[in-house]
Amino acid sequence: MVTNVGSADYAVVGAGLTGLATALALKRAEPDARVVVVEKELGPARHQSGRNSGVIHSGIYYKPGSLKAKFSVAGARRLLDFCDEHGIDYEICGKVIVATDEGELPRLAALEERARANGVDVRRLTPDELREREPAVRAVAALAIPGTGIVSFPQVAEAMLRVLLEAGADVRFDTRVTGIHNGGAEIVAETTRGDLSARFLVNCAGLHADRLARLDGVVPPARIVPFRGEYYVLRENKRHLVHNLVYPVPDPAFPFLGVHLTRAIDGSVHAGPNAVLSLKREGYRKRDFNLVDALSATTYRGFWRLAARHGGEGMREVHRSISKSAFVRSLQRLVPELDREDVEPGGAGVRAQALLPDGRLADDFLIVRGTRSLHLLNAPSPGATSSLVIGETLAQQIRDGSANPTLQSRTL
Repeated sequence: MVTNVGSADYAVVGAGLTGLATALALKRAEPDARVVVVEKELGPARHQSGRNSGVIHSGIYYKPGSLKAKFSVAGARRLLDFCDEHGIDYEICGKVIVATDEGELPRLAALEERARANGVDVRRLTPDELREREPAVRAVAALAIPGTGIVSFPQVAEAMLRVLLEAGADVRFDTRVTGIHNGGAEIVAETTRGDLSARFLVNCAGLHADRLARLDGVVPPARIVPFRGEYYVLRENKRHLVHNLVYPVPDPAFPFLGVHLTRAIDGSVHAGPNAVLSLKREGYRKRDFNLVDALSATTYRGFWRLAARHGGEGMREVHRSISKSAFVRSLQRLVPELDREDVEPGGAGVRAQALLPDGRLADDFLIVRGTRSLHLLNAPSPGATSSLVIGETLAQQIRDGSANPTLQSRTL
């Protein structure tokens, strides 16, 4: 016998930052609406939202005019306002992006131009000016981005949860969605605790968002392929070598930023991440394996086309994953003084990367509409920074009654 666990105006699947922010935006827009959030874990932000670098991004990397660029700049402002309002510690510490050899200077100049186009405060540093900011870092040139900051995103999620509950929203943990079907004038989410009917459903399920879309009868234009990012941390007696955030010049031919050094709000310094295929969507350890997840990734033509395009760099990422010495050599390009004994394992996160059939990464936000649903299929970095703005955007779409086509066309 199926138990009906209730009804809602809006059902949101996923209690990560984007799910909580969307529920919060819906509740603020319609205070009398019944908003229910369902989450399979026992608390909020247990995956991407709580396992990221904690960086408040400035928007320097993203294509001018893209949603990532716009959301990053606007999202950082909204995030800082939210932190001020709720007493969450953060620090606008700034970061440097460094060119370690002459061959990287054209890419550094292009990045500076992109930052200015996005309205990001940026300036070029000479080697002497860099040494004043980061004495242990060696480079031929660098960019300073003073507006970049750090925060604890799990604390942000906990604050969002408190505000939601105070506003009268219903948040149900330990509740997994197992099916979705339309029931007349409503959409019904089948869960491990019974059925939940709603006027509208929002899918913010992160690593499992494409699967939930299929449960709703939506054919996703991309498949989520999980990439594990593994970190080391500097031992306490070496933290002084990195004052704030130090990034390499990214290679535009490769879709990830490369190994970098970031100071966290608790004073620790994280080194990484690398980016390797995870054989489990929630696989935070190298040995983690799930047959369904592994087959989903490795039988997908988009994955093999990505591998053909970036196989060399991908193998270097795998080498860094299995060899601490190789990982440290990447760090030494930024901070030559670091050695193997100066770092220790520091955990991992898994990035829900939406991969298109032609092997391209969906590098902007990807939002697809169902009959009575909206599916957030890709919210890559700066997803955490932009979460409040993403939530407001989704809520506006839902209340307008139609998907904004630009949210899809810019990705596809």
